[in-house]
This record gives sequence, C-alpha cells and structure tokens, in this order.
Amino acid sequence: MRVLLANAVAAVALVATAPAVAGPKLQSWVTTGDKSQLLTAQPSSGVVTAGELAGLPVVNVDAKERHQTIVGFGGAITDASAWLIQTKLTPTQRDRLLRELYGRGEGGLGFSFTRITIGASDFSLDHYSLDEAPGGAADPKLEHFSLKRPQEYVFPTVRAALKINPDLKVMASPWSAPAWMKTTGALVKGQLKPEAYPVYADFFARYVKAARKVGVPTDYLSIQNEPDFEPDNYPGMRWLAKDRARFFGEHLAPTFEREKIATKVLDWDHNWDKPEQPTTVLADPKARAFLAGVAWHCYAGDVSAQQPVTDANPDKEVFLTECSGGEWAPKFDDSFAWMVENLIIGSVRGGSRGVLMWNLALDETFGPHKGGCSDCRPFVTIDSKTGAITRTQEYYAFGHASRFVKPGAVRIGSPAKVGDLRTVAFQNRDGGRVLIVLNVGKEPAAFAITEGGRRFKASLPARAAGTFTW
Repeated sequence: MRVLLANAVAAVALVATAPAVAGPKLQSWVTTGDKSQLLTAQPSSGVVTAGELAGLPVVNVDAKERHQTIVGFGGAITDASAWLIQTKLTPTQRDRLLRELYGRGEGGLGFSFTRITIGASDFSLDHYSLDEAPGGAADPKLEHFSLKRPQEYVFPTVRAALKINPDLKVMASPWSAPAWMKTTGALVKGQLKPEAYPVYADFFARYVKAARKVGVPTDYLSIQNEPDFEPDNYPGMRWLAKDRARFFGEHLAPTFEREKIATKVLDWDHNWDKPEQPTTVLADPKARAFLAGVAWHCYAGDVSAQQPVTDANPDKEVFLTECSGGEWAPKFDDSFAWMVENLIIGSVRGGSRGVLMWNLALDETFGPHKGGCSDCRPFVTIDSKTGAITRTQEYYAFGHASRFVKPGAVRIGSPAKVGDLRTVAFQNRDGGRVLIVLNVGKEPAAFAITEGGRRFKASLPARAAGTFTW
C-alpha cells in the first residue's frame, strides 16, 4: 500500500511509495533548522519503480566517478578544550564524552581527524612556547625544549581519543615560533628571523619525534597558523609565501629527510581569500617536491577558491583545517545550513580529504581563552560547574558526515546542485553508499535518489539536512 505524506513539513522522513520490493533499503537521518529533529533516524524504505518517481528532481549517484579518499572530520583539541575535558569532568563523564565524539557505537560521531597546537593559541590559559630559556635568551641547541605543557592536558586527551578510535589522524600547527626566534622578541606579532630558519627546522623535527615517543603522532603538520595575520593580543607570526617556500625547500625538507620523519606537511593554513599564497609556494620546485598539500580556513573569501588550486595541483592533498561558529551567527538554522553547505559539502567537493572545526569544547562563557575570539562556539559546551554537556549546531552539521563517512571512504559522483538541493556522496570501504543532501529552499522538497539500477524516493523539509545510506 502506498504511504502518503500526511504533512510535508513535519513528516520529513523518507517515504515508501510502493509495495515492498526486493533489494537494498534506504536509511536516513535528518536535522531540521527548527531543531525538532537532530540527527534523527527515519523509517527505512525500499526501492521503487521509475514510474513512481516521474516528475521529481533526480539526485543521481555515480559510484564509477571517483575523487579523493577521505581522512575524516573533527575538531581541534585546543588547550582550552583539553583543560575542560581533563579538569571539569569526572572520569565517567570524560569517558562518556570522548566515546560520544570519537566512537562509532551507540550513535557516536566517529571523529577521525583532529588538530593540536604547538605552543599556545588564543584558546590557551596563558601564552607560552615549547622552548623558553631563562630571561628570554636564545636557545639555538634547543636545550630548553619541553613538552611539559601539552603533556598536562592536550596529550592525555589525544591519547584517550586514539584509544577509542585508532583511525584518528592528528595535525599539529604552531601559532608562533618561540619568542627568541622572532623579530619582535615576543610571541605576539613579528616574523621569523632569517638566521632562525635552520634551528626552527630542528625544532619541528624535535617536536614530531618527542611527541611520537609519548604516544602522540603528527600525521600532518603546518608550519604556521594563519601566516598572513599578526593578531595583537595572542601568539601569531606573519610569514610571507616566498619565505615559507624557502623554509620548506632549503631547511625543513633536508631536516626531515635526515631525521627520517614521514609527517606530511601542508602549506597555507589560512583563508579562502588569498589562493595566490599557496599557489606561490607550490610554484617553487623544492617546496613543491616536499609539500603534501594545502590547508584552508573559512573566515574570509569563498569555498569556491579551493577548486582552481585543487585542479592545478592534482597530486597534492587538500584539507579544511579551521572554521568556527560563534555568536556572530547565533541562529541554529542559519549557521547549521551554512556549515553543511560550505564545509561538509562545498569544501569536500573542492577536494578536501578532511574537515576540521576549531574548538572541540568550551565552557559556558566561550572560554577559557587569552586574547582572540571571545564568542567562538565549540562542538560541545561543558558547564564548568556541573560538567553538563550542550551540543551545538556544529555538532549536528559535522555528525551528518563523521558518523557515516568512514576513514578510507572515497568521494563519488553526485550533482553539486539540483534545484534547492546541495549534495555530496561517498562510498565506504565496505561498499556502502552515503549521500548528504541539504535543502537550502524555503519549501519542503521531494526528490529521487538513483544509483545504477536502484531508485529511491526521499524528502526533506525546508532548511534541513539529511544523510542517506544504502
């Protein structure tokens, strides 16, 4: 018997439109802008005949069209996030939260990509580096190099996440070189002194090897967070493209080769608005030979900037390594839709193998932080008094991908746009298909999903996202 939509706005689930037909089942999970459904499982449905899809817009998934392999989705384990997780949660609360974020069983998000800072960022309790000699003296032999600070909160959190999800890949990025290496003699503002290039290459090698010894891998590395920006109240460092290229080719490459370090190094780690920066670096032959790829942030420019760089460098990996929601965009429906459209769909269609948000967790006052952003929104808010967890729109936006698209999945063909629908599709290593669809329109949308000889009927309400699997 045909099942009809009783209310197209509220009943947004997949709708079975025909008697049961032998074949695969389509399953789906939906999040609506009004929060009435939050990654809510819908009734499954079977395949239908072509005639029953007549007149509907078609989202055709093509498993023969293959693109990049996926590393994963997740958020940064900042000093602030790790401090809250380690000091404001009981052991039971901590384990439960980490299993929810990194595990796959019982509705876990399955995060498999994270980023940590090499030294302090604005989301640290204070400003520090990993090499501070008494009186701010130079330390060219790195005799004062120490992992004491990350060993307090960040590394234990990373190790706990790795125990839950061994597929987790870790990226590391500094916000500043140690102060004694810089033109300002301070962590805030300035550039790297030319004479410090050799010792800074040694510093990176020291970090990667020392972190690995204590159980924290560095799968990916960038040499500078946001190198085209000098913040005035937290660590940062400007590093011009031509100078980064020289550092990569003449210093970091031979140092990593000598030390037998296989960490993949990414350039840029900054916004979509200046694609000429990574393009300049990749035009340098020595830098290009060494670099694994390019990392992007979302705070300026448009996601479309990724595609020309991706197309011009098909041998290089692409990542979106930082974006943050915040109270500048407080409405759940607006910011949820933006995240899905630009990060989960747009950035991945632009070549990203992994997508990262900024803070994994913050407290009820958007902290702790020292300088920088005072209203950035995390995946989860931890009440510093009770340990209660609040999940944000970013949590649900990323959950539509991370829970279903597993490491090693391949992006496959699907249309970028079908009317008001935006899509991206994947095939997991077990052969399962995953289709993420966002309805950006103001009206509910019924549509067909086709793949090979399979046909399904689906619907989404206005301003809603759905993940469909079969």
